[in-house]
Amino acid sequence: MGERVIHVLTHDSIGLGEDGPTHQPVEHLAALRAIPNLLVFRPADAVETAECWQLALQARDRPSVLALSRQNLPQLRRSLDADNRCSTGAYEIAAAAGKAQVSIFATGSEVGLAVEAKALLDQRGIPARVVSVPSFELFRDLDPAARKAIIGDAPVRVGVEAAIRMGWDEIIGSDGVFVGMTGFGASAPAKDLYRHFGITAEAVAEAAEERLKG
Repeated sequence: MGERVIHVLTHDSIGLGEDGPTHQPVEHLAALRAIPNLLVFRPADAVETAECWQLALQARDRPSVLALSRQNLPQLRRSLDADNRCSTGAYEIAAAAGKAQVSIFATGSEVGLAVEAKALLDQRGIPARVVSVPSFELFRDLDPAARKAIIGDAPVRVGVEAAIRMGWDEIIGSDGVFVGMTGFGASAPAKDLYRHFGITAEAVAEAAEERLKG
């Protein structure tokens, strides 16, 4: 309808808690991103949430969804930037120490995992960078040169999201590594679920290292 309707949703991933497998969304983000003219935001912390809220308010001719996490998340950024870093849909939140061999792309609660994985790779002598992707739609709206600059030229690209892969290939490529879900979730505490399904910093680092060697 071209109206500025803002939906603030929570319980956005398998980490929502012990409410049963029917409450463990794995396809919701992909389904929402498939809706024409809808902006889907999945912020990583309070600063990104504020920036995404601003962008939703500014989008006067399209509805928006803010997909927020139930669990506590680390504060990755400490201040708002004047140019609103989320406005490009994706941006480098952690730079590589040297020429990046691995680019890790993540959204929401998984950005913190990506930053931890980068630290592990750095310790192993593999320079890695992390790109937060709060909005696929805004990233897609960029011109090709801007998208290419954000994606970078690291030989290994890894996508991390506690959901299905659908939609991620436009960022990581069909040969990129995806750490996420391939089936339904389960009922357990969030930390146990992430370990059970292999969505951990160690798993991300190992997958990146394995692809780099292969």
